[in-house]
Amino acid sequence: MSDETSEPGEGNSPAAWTAVIIMLVAVTVGTIAFFFDLQIVVWASVGLLVLGLIVGGVLARLGYGVSGARYSPKEH
Repeated sequence: MSDETSEPGEGNSPAAWTAVIIMLVAVTVGTIAFFFDLQIVVWASVGLLVLGLIVGGVLARLGYGVSGARYSPKEH
C-alpha cells in the first residue's frame, strides 16, 4: 500500500482544474471552428490553449498547485 502523505496528489488542485477547463474550452472551440473553416478562430483557440497552460503554471507557482501553500486537500 502507498503512504498517503508522500503522494503529491493527482492534480486535483485549483491550478490544475483552471488550466484544464481553459484548455478544454480552447479545444472545443477550435474543433468547431475547424469544422466550419474559420481559420482565425482556430488560431485564436491555439492561443487560448497556450494561455491555459501558462495560467496553470502561474497559479501553481502562486501556491494553488498540489504542493502549494494555498492549497488544502479535501477528504473524499
